[in-house]
Amino acid sequence: MKPDGTLILKRSEVASLLSLGECIGAVEEAFRLNEEGQSLPPGVLETLTGDGGFHIKSAGLKLAAGTYYAAKVNGNFPRNTSRWGLPTIQGVIALHDGESGYPLALMDSIEITALRTGAATAVAAKYLARPDSKAATVCGCGVQGRAQLKSLAQVIRLARVYAYDRDEVLAGKFADEMSEELRTEVIPVTDLPGALGASDVCVTCTPSRRPFLMQEHVRAGTFVAAVGADNPLKQELDPALMASNKVVVDVLEQCATIGDLHHAIAAGVMDKSDVYAELGAIVAARTPGRTSDEEVIIFDSTGTALQDVAAASVVYQNALRAGVGGWLDLAE
Repeated sequence: MKPDGTLILKRSEVASLLSLGECIGAVEEAFRLNEEGQSLPPGVLETLTGDGGFHIKSAGLKLAAGTYYAAKVNGNFPRNTSRWGLPTIQGVIALHDGESGYPLALMDSIEITALRTGAATAVAAKYLARPDSKAATVCGCGVQGRAQLKSLAQVIRLARVYAYDRDEVLAGKFADEMSEELRTEVIPVTDLPGALGASDVCVTCTPSRRPFLMQEHVRAGTFVAAVGADNPLKQELDPALMASNKVVVDVLEQCATIGDLHHAIAAGVMDKSDVYAELGAIVAARTPGRTSDEEVIIFDSTGTALQDVAAASVVYQNALRAGVGGWLDLAE
């Protein structure tokens, strides 16, 4: 049946239609479906500029409600806030019927990008962090740092969080806001190795272009989610840290091209065959997750359109039920 038109959704509407819990569940299912062959394979196209860049990420999923395909165009410009008063990351997601190609919806991408990135970390932590984890370090105290911490708190009973950022004022503000919101002790720190020595989990979500998380900083049993390296120029983890521990990726080929894995391969200390598994294989119970309390496990999270299409499909279905959004017939 031909839809009535294309649903147009603003950022505020998307935010009202997608809860963090829903997003985590949808992303977990997306990784499982991809492993089981129920997806249209994810792809990425990157265009870098002097101050940032653009990427197009696309994928499809065969869900109970139908087959959906999404293509997201995002701009990522770290200096946006200081220069223009704009978000660092902004863009749009086009959601299509995966069988007819009809454009079902066009929606703002900011909320989905933040939530689905945090959701992937939550899914990975569920399977890869030690069950008794209580303390976490978050490196990068911007929008994504908040999404990451909120997502971790959905799957780990956190007693203490250390907030680290090159901008100490930003780290202090993050600590104050997140302590109040999560009712958890969040402490701004300047001593990253010291914080990591007291942490069970570490998330890196920065725009860094050189490694700052070194092998000697990370204690046995830690789960590390490396989130910031989403283009070939970005890097957060020491290649030696990657090479010495168990590495799980969101999508192998993508991580080998743009993630921290890319840098470990370029340094000659790893090959794609050294990667333990894709996250989907662990979610689908085809590969064991954590097998020891002592092992360090690194999740290289470059962000895949599997997450985008999963989240966008939830937004679309919720919008239809709630009667939210405006309609256009793009074929007129």
